[in-house]
Amino acid sequence: MPRPTGNVRLKAARVAAGFNSQQDLADALTEHAKDLGIRGLSIGVRQVRRWESDNPPWPQPDCQRVLVHLLGQNMESLGFTPPWGSEGSTPDPVRRTLAAGGAAALGLAMGPGRVTAASQPATAGTDFEAVTRSHRRLYWSVAPTKLHPAVLAHATLGCALLPETSDSTRRTIAAALAETYLLAGRIEFFDLSESTTAHDTLLLALQAASEADDPLLGSAIIAHMAFIPGWAGDQEGARERMIAARTYARRAPASAEFLAWLDAVEAECETRCGNTRTALHLIGHAEDTLEHGNEHPSPQWMDWFSPARLAAFKGNTQLLAGHLPQARAALLQALEAMTLGEEKQRTVVYGDLAAVEAASGNPEAACDYAGKALDQLALTWYATGMDRVREVRRALTPHQHESCVRDLDDRLYDWSTTLSVLRR
Repeated sequence: MPRPTGNVRLKAARVAAGFNSQQDLADALTEHAKDLGIRGLSIGVRQVRRWESDNPPWPQPDCQRVLVHLLGQNMESLGFTPPWGSEGSTPDPVRRTLAAGGAAALGLAMGPGRVTAASQPATAGTDFEAVTRSHRRLYWSVAPTKLHPAVLAHATLGCALLPETSDSTRRTIAAALAETYLLAGRIEFFDLSESTTAHDTLLLALQAASEADDPLLGSAIIAHMAFIPGWAGDQEGARERMIAARTYARRAPASAEFLAWLDAVEAECETRCGNTRTALHLIGHAEDTLEHGNEHPSPQWMDWFSPARLAAFKGNTQLLAGHLPQARAALLQALEAMTLGEEKQRTVVYGDLAAVEAASGNPEAACDYAGKALDQLALTWYATGMDRVREVRRALTPHQHESCVRDLDDRLYDWSTTLSVLRR
């Protein structure tokens, strides 16, 4: 008899609780979260499938609470191993430092009666901040799997430095630490498709922003957190986070570019939830905001948005709304306006242009744009860009016997790309 595979403990607990399928458990967990007062938590069957795999990821805190309460067993009994390792095991050093660093940041930011000993010189803040700036620039050219461990290690250093600083140096390090965790969360969500891990990392970023008392950085972090429920189709969860993000933005001088970006984030979330009319209204408001401007400069760390990016947002929304000629025009405008350093976003725009042509019944043009996206992905990996290409290929199923689609398949399923796609 073959031995059972996967997380057999969770499977057994699921069946014992009367949930015969992974979908049944996902639905029950989502409903039970509401009973526990946890708003905006939506658990899908894909997540349950990951939990029942051979190497289940450690669930985020809200998911842990619902799992334990619904199934009546602790996390270890359900087959999960904590990020810091179970007793007697060898922990993963990277994930352990992330957990330890997060705990340190939380204790420093929220702990009552804390005592700080300023043993570090004032230059510690500027030196730590300089590395954060370097990581910010490297994000656009370095492979995410190579940059991510370095960013986490830098965050761990920041958590260690915070107790040894005070006053302005402490605030400088806390703000740079928040930006570092934000970058780590962006890599996890957009580049590695690890939304659960990204949520926890962004919480650490928010705690560090609180320590720095930087409401604009806090707004940016919360807006990034809105992407997670937004992309999962959780409209209520995304809107709740966007209300919080806008509230924080009102507490500081926000540039027109920053305010337009908040509109663009909310528009993408609304688009993912099927509300394209609302999304297009938000994008129109963002365009007006950029056109009129204001006297406030954008923060240096805000290097992920521009008029070209807004045009790309708009084109994607028009595509999903079925406004194909308008989408094509907006995406071509975005492509023309992009500059060096925007290669990751370029793959997304190529993918959306391919989707426009596929929906317009032009398989050869669709394959051409998809091929350009793959050319760029070979140089600069971006999971979000690959997702766009895979969506295009699914849309080309009616044309899959045509030579251009077969040529695309030959490229899409070479050894390196196949491994990248199928491990997710």
